[in-house]
Amino acid sequence: MSDEHYGPPRFPPQLEYYQIYRGNCTAGDLLAAFELLQIGPGGKADLPPIDVPTDSEKGPILPVPMGVRPVLSKYRIEVLFWGLRDLKRVNLAQVDRPRVDIECAGKGVQSAVIQNYKKNPNFSTLVKWFEVDLPENELLHPPLNIRVVDCRAFGRYTLVGSHAVGSLRKFIYRPPDKNANNWAIAAKLMNGYMALTNGGPYSRHTGEIVVNMEPEPPVKKMETVVKLDATSDAVVKVDVSEEDKEKEKKKKKKKGGEEIEEEEPDESMLDWWSKYFASIETLKEQLRAQEAAAAEAEEKEDMEIAAEGAGTKGKEKGKEKTKAPKEDKKKKNQMTEVMDKKNKQKIDELQVYNKELENEYDNFEDWLHTFNLYRGKIGDDDDSVTEDERIVGRYKGSLCVYKMPLPEDVTKEASFDPNFGMFQGIPNNDPVNVLVRVYVVRATDLHPADINGKADPYVVIKLGKTEIKDKENYISKQLNPVFGKSFDIEATFPMESMLTVAVFDWDLVGTDDLIGETKIDLENRYYSKHRATCGISQSYAIHGYNAWRDPMKPTQILTKLCKEAKVDGPHFGPGGRVKVANRVFLGPTEIEDENGLKKQTDEHLALTVLHHWEEIPHACYKLVPEHVETRPLLNPDKPGIEQGRIEMWVDMFPMDMPAPGPAIDISPRKPKNYELRVIIWNTDEVILEDDAFMTGEKMSDIYVRGWLKGQQEDKQDTDVHYHSLTGEGNFNWRFIFPFDYLVAEEKIVISKKESMFSWDETEYKIPARLTLQVWDADHFSADDFLGAIELDLNRFPRGAKTAKQCSIDMVVNEQELPTVSIFKQKRVKGWWPFVARNENDEMELTGKVEAELHLLTAEEAEKSPAGLARNEPDPLEKPNRPDTSFIWFMNPLKSIRYFIWHNYRWLILKILALVLLLLMLGLFLYSMPGYLVKKLLGA
Repeated sequence: MSDEHYGPPRFPPQLEYYQIYRGNCTAGDLLAAFELLQIGPGGKADLPPIDVPTDSEKGPILPVPMGVRPVLSKYRIEVLFWGLRDLKRVNLAQVDRPRVDIECAGKGVQSAVIQNYKKNPNFSTLVKWFEVDLPENELLHPPLNIRVVDCRAFGRYTLVGSHAVGSLRKFIYRPPDKNANNWAIAAKLMNGYMALTNGGPYSRHTGEIVVNMEPEPPVKKMETVVKLDATSDAVVKVDVSEEDKEKEKKKKKKKGGEEIEEEEPDESMLDWWSKYFASIETLKEQLRAQEAAAAEAEEKEDMEIAAEGAGTKGKEKGKEKTKAPKEDKKKKNQMTEVMDKKNKQKIDELQVYNKELENEYDNFEDWLHTFNLYRGKIGDDDDSVTEDERIVGRYKGSLCVYKMPLPEDVTKEASFDPNFGMFQGIPNNDPVNVLVRVYVVRATDLHPADINGKADPYVVIKLGKTEIKDKENYISKQLNPVFGKSFDIEATFPMESMLTVAVFDWDLVGTDDLIGETKIDLENRYYSKHRATCGISQSYAIHGYNAWRDPMKPTQILTKLCKEAKVDGPHFGPGGRVKVANRVFLGPTEIEDENGLKKQTDEHLALTVLHHWEEIPHACYKLVPEHVETRPLLNPDKPGIEQGRIEMWVDMFPMDMPAPGPAIDISPRKPKNYELRVIIWNTDEVILEDDAFMTGEKMSDIYVRGWLKGQQEDKQDTDVHYHSLTGEGNFNWRFIFPFDYLVAEEKIVISKKESMFSWDETEYKIPARLTLQVWDADHFSADDFLGAIELDLNRFPRGAKTAKQCSIDMVVNEQELPTVSIFKQKRVKGWWPFVARNENDEMELTGKVEAELHLLTAEEAEKSPAGLARNEPDPLEKPNRPDTSFIWFMNPLKSIRYFIWHNYRWLILKILALVLLLLMLGLFLYSMPGYLVKKLLGA
């Protein structure tokens, strides 16, 4: 407005980028500043002055005022020309001699011409540069344009594709500021604290940071790794390494006075899948912890909002009300944590990423970037041409933008090559032969491809001209198949660097359908400083399930990385010490071989340094650990819609290096054959449902039914204990359930045809659960269900010793009770409750069963056979049932004896005595007149 002061900060307006649209699509950016001024009473004279051009030939164009015009500085843009990939045809002609033109703010540079694109798509000259005036404000930098042209005969050239780099911010190099010493001060303060915590001072050279990997009993372990500056001087405590953890045998934890022994896994029973499932469990725990933390934070926020609204009294009441459930929740969480820790074995793990590895490591563009090349323009309608359809190739290279001149200490650094500018230490881009080893673990949530809502998936691997189809090993009718395959392919980078992993659906008739595929740029991984060629294991071992799989040992890898990063080291010293740069690492130096003999080695120390490589000065890159990545499967015909996910990883080994060992065996575990023998001895306190036919007394005709989950067609019943008046039943009856079991997944494997028309069997994996039910047998109507119990064979409550000790708490509070696994205990006997839901949908006790569970392998079962029910071999005795247990209409005399005489004998005797007395009296009265007449007449 005219009465406002024209001055900072509101005036003059700052330059901004405004998007330009053509229809619904963006068509560019306009750098501009706009202002609207009110003309006051004094007219235009009150407006801020404008510099009028002195040259009248230029017309009415006014220069940009000094407050708006950006301040320019001289910048140098260095361009790394690495190569071109996947260039499509131009006017039906193949690209043969491409060239890249770089332009920014009217200036630019051209790459060398690739003489034969098919033979070698990389550039001969790697680094070129040009200087340009750019605004000091990074937000106002103009875009940088990349154009790829094909140089043809007679000096002609044709545009192949182009790319516009909108922001140069991530390519700007800023020399380090030596005045910033905050980290050094913080490190010195931390040093004093750490030295006290460690029990005393430690003699070392100035500027060293000691990282101790060995446990010290009196010191509490610190979980936090402190990241410090290169000039600092401190001791850093890091959590104990896996090797030390393995040495601490049978650590005991206390839970309410009860001692719990941690399980020591049998290494001969462990394999790669053991690591995988242990890692999956850890990932689930982390997700659960995150969800719990988020829920707790949300609950706390809600409570605070409620307290603010209700006032002080409401706050106190709210605290009292929410205290009890919160404490219960806390106790429950602690209990589940203790149970998880109790059941968890100490197994080495790997890193399971639930996303692509590129997302975790910024597309591996630490120094080599990929720019998509586009041709044509987007139409007015968004759906007419997608961005992916416009891609005609990829340009691999990088940019480095810095203000001139550079500090002298940068250019005068040792081994600084002016030909490479800021791209020092980059590898040669000549073709290299590589062995690519692809591991495909499994696929999840595949899109159904058949009419029955299932799919018959198999894997296809493509790399360059090599294509591997695993069609004969398709998995029938599965949307979550476990492939467990590894494939070795020899490739030459850069000509064969795009790996395609596809999942196809097998069809008996017709062509197989593509479910989805994922593409991996192996070249960026191969040259990345994150070392994505072969993941670094959690621990070093020379044998067993966790044997080191990289052809280079940790010491060799560390030496190579130190040389490439120009870092001093490694220097191994006595007492388990290794110095890299100004870091000193302490750790174990012994390793056990297959025979249990201990040897001296520096590999553990080197591996410790590799795990903390991102903390080493001048390195700063986290190395890729041993891992499994999860990649989405996409179908070109259904763009943007995920067709499932595939879990896999890729190892790469240069052919000019030592050959790697054999591939890890990740083939799916074959289920083990088991036989579960369940003996039903007795039941007690079974609810009485029926009324006795003759007496109306409450009774039940009890029998027990059992089966394994997923095998309902193989359910088995005991004989019937008739006319139980007290809920007691005696059976001595054996069930036998043979099944196939996967120990690692804790699942029963069932293979069966879905229907009589199915071509082959479908495999199902089902939790190992035993179901026992108690029923009341009826002769003329359907049997009555009384109650049931389902036992998870991996963790079910330990049976009570007597029927009195058996209660419904064994089902309701199952998590708080000690559990047992039949796969470890092998034989368990006890009492378990039968439960059912009443009319109010509450659990109630409906009976108790005394059972014995005995688990045998198929070989053990063959050596000691047993018969079903009470049959041979190893027969069971007939139960000693009371005489009342029989069918009434089959034995009417018995029914009279037990149901009438047994219950009403005194009444019957009294009635008989009374009848006899009445008969005698009647006889007397009948006979007396005759005898009296005879007596009177003297007859």
